[in-house]
Amino acid sequence: MSKTATLEIEGKKYELPIYVGTENEMSIDISKLRDLSGAITLDQGYKNTGACKSEITFLDGEEGILHYRGYSIEELADKAGFLEVCYLLIFGELPTVAQLEDFESHIRRYTLVNEEMKSIIDGFPTTAHPMGVLSALTSALIAFNPKAVNPDHEDELYEAVCKLMGKFLVIASWTYRKSLGYPLNYYDNTIGYVENFMQLMFKLPTEPYKADPVIVEALDKLFILHADHEQNCSTSTVRMVGSSHAGLFASVSAGISALWGPLHGGANQAVLEMLEEIQANGGDAEKYIAKAKDKNDPFRLMGFGHRVYKNFDPRAKIIKKAADEVLSTLGVNDPVLEIAKKLEKAALEDEYFVSRKLYPNVDFYSGIIYRALGIPTDMFTVMFAIGRLPGWIAQWKEMRLNKEPIGRPRQVYTGSPLRAFKEFDQR
Repeated sequence: MSKTATLEIEGKKYELPIYVGTENEMSIDISKLRDLSGAITLDQGYKNTGACKSEITFLDGEEGILHYRGYSIEELADKAGFLEVCYLLIFGELPTVAQLEDFESHIRRYTLVNEEMKSIIDGFPTTAHPMGVLSALTSALIAFNPKAVNPDHEDELYEAVCKLMGKFLVIASWTYRKSLGYPLNYYDNTIGYVENFMQLMFKLPTEPYKADPVIVEALDKLFILHADHEQNCSTSTVRMVGSSHAGLFASVSAGISALWGPLHGGANQAVLEMLEEIQANGGDAEKYIAKAKDKNDPFRLMGFGHRVYKNFDPRAKIIKKAADEVLSTLGVNDPVLEIAKKLEKAALEDEYFVSRKLYPNVDFYSGIIYRALGIPTDMFTVMFAIGRLPGWIAQWKEMRLNKEPIGRPRQVYTGSPLRAFKEFDQR
């Protein structure tokens, strides 16, 4: 394979280096293109642009492959717990027993959230979207932790990571409790991380609470499957904001805002809103399957196919089993979920959907699980954020330790050329 690519512009040739990653991904290094030729590349949405080199996540959309630090998502979901995967993503290797115990112990040191944070959350109306509240509260953590994290100081970085992991889970649950007008719960240092999420969300002061192990395991898998996904919109945002040397909390807060959109983390919310719309209009799944097949009908099935995975979403295969177990355990009788099952059957068996690779994706199944657990639709993206937190932290850490330059994309200007100023009487 040639180690350079030749680009010809107006008869002049430029040799550009070719860089190959460890999984044989080929890239053309254009970092000196503008200096050499005066030209830039135009890649709207950055679909063909490698913004960085990263050791964290490998994704092959054509083959349906997702690896964290070289480990397949299938093995990690089957054999590891969420905190193990967090440690792997952030620190580069699977933890030993001692390292995992120390990691969880340090997280527990920082699970108390300053009581003054309650006055901030009290300022939001109960109708506020939980993602807006979560972004604001994450940013507000800076005020109570004003010291900037030095990524080159290993102990300092470790403490900051554990602090964010501990407090984030608490404030995420608070956004839900606030919407219900319920008292806010605190972290229980005697139980695990994912189990804590359940009690933070659902425990009432009037009775004891114990989470079902089947549900805890399903959520554990969901968090693992959402933990990182290469350079997506929110992750790129975290790296871009962090490249200005903005702190960890501020960068994650920006990532939350990026995740909020319905084309990104809000996709699982969009799935349930679609199912609820079908139910509200009579619940005829077959009618909407026909509408989805009609190229002249603007209706589109949400939660089917994927922008990156061209054949199948490897995460969906894993979480489908968990979704089936949750529904079986809870014995849920929900007409909306019955509609979901009919749509799933059509997508897996109907030639129209099979031939077009319109398979149920991870957003489809995660939405079903959250609905079965009684989690409101507008909290779905918050659930996504909890899972994605370690990926954001790992990406921010990598970017800062690699001393990456501040992000500064170029543009192709398409506005008016230079023109003379017009006085009022000439306009």
